[in-house]
Amino acid sequence: MYIVDSTVTVPEEKADELIEIYQKRSRSVDKWEGFRSFQLLQNDKRPGELTVHMEWESKEDYMKWATSEEFQKIHELEKNYPDQELANIPPKVKKYKVVAE
Repeated sequence: MYIVDSTVTVPEEKADELIEIYQKRSRSVDKWEGFRSFQLLQNDKRPGELTVHMEWESKEDYMKWATSEEFQKIHELEKNYPDQELANIPPKVKKYKVVAE
């Protein structure tokens, strides 16, 4: 299994706005081969810290998604967030290979 976490820290008063965007996500990634799950996580002690947590069958499956036109199209939409402050916050991405379960 392969895990990708993408974390952003937004002003706490904007956290609900970003959560709502993800609650309405397109779900197109859900159809990709090797996709296992998506969760949006909110830090319990720092509510403005939000992490997109995705699980994939393999790194290869994730890379097919990450290099696809669909991925590019979805991430282009982020540039059109109604709140441009949110659009300009770069995520911190971490990738993990699961080595034991």
